[in-house]
Amino acid sequence: MTRSTARTVANVVLASAGVAAADVVVTTPPLRRLAIRITRVWLGASVPAYLLAETGRAWVESARSA
Repeated sequence: MTRSTARTVANVVLASAGVAAADVVVTTPPLRRLAIRITRVWLGASVPAYLLAETGRAWVESARSA
């Protein structure tokens, strides 16, 4: 098996596993609620942190150009 064929097979296997896991999460109500809760926490933590970091970077950059 060539390297590119092995990579393609691995990608197909991972994609299939991802689709199967998503199907289980979407069709099982407790898992769906857990996934929604985790997504809210992740967005609630990462988006403000990103905005704060970008604001700080913009502040530093604006001081350099002045």
